[in-house]
Amino acid sequence: MTVRPTDPVPAGAAALRPTAAGGTPRPAGLRKRWLAAGVLAVLVALVAGVSLGPVGLPPGSVAAELLNLLPGVRLDSGLTEREIAIVTELRLPRVVLGLLVGGLLALAGGCYQGVFRNPLADPYLLGVAAGAGLAVTAVITLGGVGTGGALTGMPVTIPLAAFVGSLGAVALTYLLGAAGGRDRSPATLILAGVAVSAFLAAGQTYLLQRHSDGIQPVYSWLLGRLGTAGWGDVRLILPYFVLTTVVVLLHRRELDVLSVGDDEASGLGLHPQRSRYLLIAAASLGTAAAVSASGLIGFVGIIVPHTVRLLAGSSYRVILPLSMLFGGAFLALTDVVARTAAAPAEIPIGVVTALLGGPFFVLVLRTARRVFP
Repeated sequence: MTVRPTDPVPAGAAALRPTAAGGTPRPAGLRKRWLAAGVLAVLVALVAGVSLGPVGLPPGSVAAELLNLLPGVRLDSGLTEREIAIVTELRLPRVVLGLLVGGLLALAGGCYQGVFRNPLADPYLLGVAAGAGLAVTAVITLGGVGTGGALTGMPVTIPLAAFVGSLGAVALTYLLGAAGGRDRSPATLILAGVAVSAFLAAGQTYLLQRHSDGIQPVYSWLLGRLGTAGWGDVRLILPYFVLTTVVVLLHRRELDVLSVGDDEASGLGLHPQRSRYLLIAAASLGTAAAVSASGLIGFVGIIVPHTVRLLAGSSYRVILPLSMLFGGAFLALTDVVARTAAAPAEIPIGVVTALLGGPFFVLVLRTARRVFP
């Protein structure tokens, strides 16, 4: 690929800097101040998420009680036994699950955008979440999981089914988007994702009509929820979070190389297709785990990576780790809004993210051609 002075610079390519030898380009590194900001955002979201709710708790006392969970730390938080139980057994697992789910969705969104070189790529818009949703709906309705009420736990079969459904959906979207040729514009890929999502939603609707006893738990799950989270859900999603994070972050440099084109990437010793398949599988695994734990929560994979790209830089060495941190903080704080804005009622968290993500999506759509080729 020959880049002329008037051509748009691919995202990630602008962050490539020549080495001291003047040969192979390398991506710009992650600045410590941005990493510190991401960690601080997670800590603020953690304390705020545990402090705010129907029973208000002092943030300082909550922070002291959270520090008491560390080995060898013993502080007087001033909380009663009842308030300590609220912190450790009710709110903390919910906030931790929100951090994990938000981190996975934002990390997957940034990864998809790099793999497809498409600023609109997102687990929700590519049909990945819909594929996972259909698979989970099938498990709930056909397997009788959670029928008769809300889901109170996440069986091991749900993440596995969601992973298979998400992989099938992203493969179908990618193939459909490429049907018109090798040139996959952002609009073409998103239209393919919309078509695949509509097809999968039809299958989901059919299952719900045939198994009406499963409608209530499935609809509650579809709107996105963290309210029934317990430590069991956190323990179940944690291995998927670790595996996805390790694989994606270890290969984040390859996304910077892929952004300049397959020919150049091959010339630098990279196998483009193998890297794409590995990253797609890892991002789909993370999406499947997030969807199975919290339902369909859209737009996190667009809002967070693009905000990071605008503020911290266009290299995926920067975008991916910061998206994971800020994505977790974003969803944990969004959950605070969902459970306090209409208290004592609770707004589904997917509704809140959709209200925030809709205008942001329009903004990204208007600026996409200036950011990506």
